[in-house]
Parts: sequence; structure tokens; C-alpha cells
Amino acid sequence: MTNDPAFWLCVSNADYEVSLEPRKVYEGLPDPEAQKLGMIRVIDESGEDYLFPAALFLPITLPHDVAVAVHRLAG
Repeated sequence: MTNDPAFWLCVSNADYEVSLEPRKVYEGLPDPEAQKLGMIRVIDESGEDYLFPAALFLPITLPHDVAVAVHRLAG
């Protein structure tokens, strides 16, 4: 079991204006190698996952029912 945050709030889209939306919640995937480089892996609207600088996000904890609903909507 991982302690990696499952969801991230985008707080800046600097240098990624086309790819990221500030104030949007993104689902994350564990990626220890990316984390070592100061990056996180998030899933975008297409369902694909990409690496972005962790400084552009804040980890958030959603209530269980909200997290399930967000995950279901993304799938």
C-alpha cells in the first residue's frame, strides 16, 4: 500500500498553460522515480498520464465518497 496522494490540486500552470488548469483536481499515480526528480504523474482529460513538476500542485485528501465519484468520472 502506498502513501502517495491520490489527488492533486493544480495551483499553477506556469510553462504548461495548454496542459494544466489551475484550481483543477487531478488524479495522481505513484511514481517513485519521478518523485526523486521533483515530479509527479497525473492523469489528464484524455485518460493518459504525464509527468509535471510537483511544485505546480498541492496534495489533497478527498472524502472517500468524493474520491470514488471523481475516479469513476475519470474512467
